[in-house]
Amino acid sequence: MKSTDVAPEQVTEALRDVSRIGGFFALDTSLSRSSDAEVRLARAGFAERAQAVNDRYDTPETRIGASIAHLGLAARLWSPVLACTLVHGIVPTMSTVEWSGEGSALRLPRPEGRRAAELPSLADAVHEQVDGVLEAVESGLTTKVAPRLLAGNSASALVGSAAQLLRSRPELRTDLTRLTRELLETGRLRGTGRITGADLAFRRRSCCLFYRTPGGGKCGDCCLVR
Repeated sequence: MKSTDVAPEQVTEALRDVSRIGGFFALDTSLSRSSDAEVRLARAGFAERAQAVNDRYDTPETRIGASIAHLGLAARLWSPVLACTLVHGIVPTMSTVEWSGEGSALRLPRPEGRRAAELPSLADAVHEQVDGVLEAVESGLTTKVAPRLLAGNSASALVGSAAQLLRSRPELRTDLTRLTRELLETGRLRGTGRITGADLAFRRRSCCLFYRTPGGGKCGDCCLVR
């Protein structure tokens, strides 16, 4: 075990604790029955969930389903990682994350993590664990979606998750706002949008395409909102 590593039982307990914040913060830590969990998340499982979005909104435009499913997945990744990092000082390792059951919930079998205070760059470490998983998912997309739209989805989910965490744990405002701003300047998230308010209001520079669903409106952070 490296000096920065955290005992698996500590990571498990931290993840169970932050799951109480809300649905997107929940991450099942039970053992997996899959021998290829990462591939399940990145390929077939995502395609099924993207199709379910198209069916739900009765739209044949496959990039809409892919984008909205991707946005939801991003929120389920950013939320527990941000919370575990800032509440417990542990950055969970997400490389083995997989789908939990038939819905959109996630499982992290055999949780591992590193001590946040001992990492050379906290923003880089958190970004790697979340956006790295998302990019692996994107590499298996069977429909074409603009790269900047996908990066914008990740940024939107990041700030949305941070805002929900702030409402639950207002004492984290300073550290949470700092980390969120640093993440928005990390890797492909740079230039995807900007924070516009003290409570982490956000305006992205791309659109998730929800407005193209029958009867769909515009999200609060959408670039199309005037």
